[in-house]
Amino acid sequence: MKKFTPINISAVVAIAGLVLLVALSNSANASGPSQATSPRPESPHKDDLVRVTSLTTGAAVTLPLTVKGEARGSWYFEASFPVELRDAKGAVIAQTSAQAQGDWMTADYVPFSAKLTFPPQPAGSAGTLVLKKDNPSGLPQNENELDVPITF
Repeated sequence: MKKFTPINISAVVAIAGLVLLVALSNSANASGPSQATSPRPESPHKDDLVRVTSLTTGAAVTLPLTVKGEARGSWYFEASFPVELRDAKGAVIAQTSAQAQGDWMTADYVPFSAKLTFPPQPAGSAGTLVLKKDNPSGLPQNENELDVPITF
């Protein structure tokens, strides 16, 4: 008769636990998301570099438009970066600089704020908010931007 050692028992318990975990995971995936929760609109973001916290993609904007969010220090130059508002045809109708609300010389996120005033647009028309990585070098490989679809 073979004896069960603590190592054998531990292996059996570990394998049983793994099987149970996989079974529970498959069961949860099969049932899908809960019907009680509705998806929340996601905040616009660009990779892990910049994100807007004051509006969601497709949000209706009004005058004046205040944009708030946070960006990694590398998105800024001299504590700011360019922001544009474009109409449905892509024409720039307002531009300003977003200002860092803290020490921007860091790899961490730094809060920013920008205020844009623009000419009245047809109600319900589309537009785009553009947050551009400041690129004082002018080199194409240093360019980056976050385009956020909005509605007027």
